[in-house]
Amino acid sequence: MSGLTVLIRGGGDLASAAVYKLKRSGMRVVVCEIARPTCVRRTVSFCNAIYEGDWEIQGITSRHIEHLSAIEPTLKAGFVPVLTIPDREVRDFLKPDVFIDATISKKTPDYDTSWAPLVIGLGPSIVAGVHAHVVIETQRGHDLGSLIYAGEASPNTGIPGDIAGYQMERVLRAPRNGLACHHFRIGDHVNAGDTVMTVGGAEVKAAISGVLRGLIAPGLTVSEGQKIGDIDPRDNDRYCWSISDKGRNIAGGVLEAIMAFFASPN
Repeated sequence: MSGLTVLIRGGGDLASAAVYKLKRSGMRVVVCEIARPTCVRRTVSFCNAIYEGDWEIQGITSRHIEHLSAIEPTLKAGFVPVLTIPDREVRDFLKPDVFIDATISKKTPDYDTSWAPLVIGLGPSIVAGVHAHVVIETQRGHDLGSLIYAGEASPNTGIPGDIAGYQMERVLRAPRNGLACHHFRIGDHVNAGDTVMTVGGAEVKAAISGVLRGLIAPGLTVSEGQKIGDIDPRDNDRYCWSISDKGRNIAGGVLEAIMAFFASPN
């Protein structure tokens, strides 16, 4: 499948797991994102190049570019291009073999199977056979990473995955609308009760002890209830810099879907 061109909407951690696997498999991968991504696991999100210029994850580097004309030179240089140009424009310019919605936004899709020879959707609210040719299950459990060719993935539960017996306690959320100001960085150890950041002057305290596996980018204005951080009670900072088991599972499903489609004699 070397040489296939893949356009991915979204550059967060799960999207980036797919980007990593497809790039490693020899595909030409291009990412479209919003101008100010609110991803939490920034250290394993290729969209972090929007803030940093270049961003490396496990030996693969993304590069923020501003013009369509820079896509081919960036690909030839070995980087994953990240653009904030609307993906409809990028699709029309690039004419990709595969379009992937990896935002896991739970919103009704604004695309359909005409967008590319193969359209793949990650997670709920995407109907296989209508919006996408295939949907990848993103909910943890027995079916994680499986391919759905008719119908939808499991609905979002709103409950974070269990890590070392913790679920809701490990997620940091904005207590109000306002500007987020950091007191710690990703990879730092925090103790329960520490003020990790403030939002509009209101303190955001750690409910448990562990390592900060994720934080939104500094200087963002956030909304009340928005996820802004993630504490890993396993307290191993190596996990901050490596793709998760969930990400690898989903990425495997994406690669399977691509290989199954393009290897088919039909």
